[in-house]
Amino acid sequence: TSDIGDNVTIYHMATLGGIAPSINSNDQRNIKRHPTIEDEVVIGSGAQVLGPVTVGRCAKIGANAVITKDVPEKAVMVGIPAKNVGLADSEFKPYGITPDSDTKSENQLRHLRCLIYQLNLIPERYHLSIFFHQQI
Repeated sequence: TSDIGDNVTIYHMATLGGIAPSINSNDQRNIKRHPTIEDEVVIGSGAQVLGPVTVGRCAKIGANAVITKDVPEKAVMVGIPAKNVGLADSEFKPYGITPDSDTKSENQLRHLRCLIYQLNLIPERYHLSIFFHQQI
């Protein structure tokens, strides 16, 4: 099973895969076979991160890159097999992430809580016996 850190972006068709499950499967029962992805990593479309490797914090994996060895922090990895071509730009933000994303999320959560509150008033008003449970 892969371990994935916080604020990781994984684009479509990326693979976080184990290696050789059919070869000596009994010997592999209690060993790590899948990647560990640390915080703030971006993995491009179609990239393959294979085996018990670690992708370091703030690394960027290019589209269709194949990772089979550990990736250092802030590395930019491209190619097959992937090679480190430089340091990740700290200004890069994955698509859909904006400087005020956290504020937007907090506002959306506040609106959702208000909506749940209002929904719970409906049964009382109409003498119904249903309630909407707030799980947020």
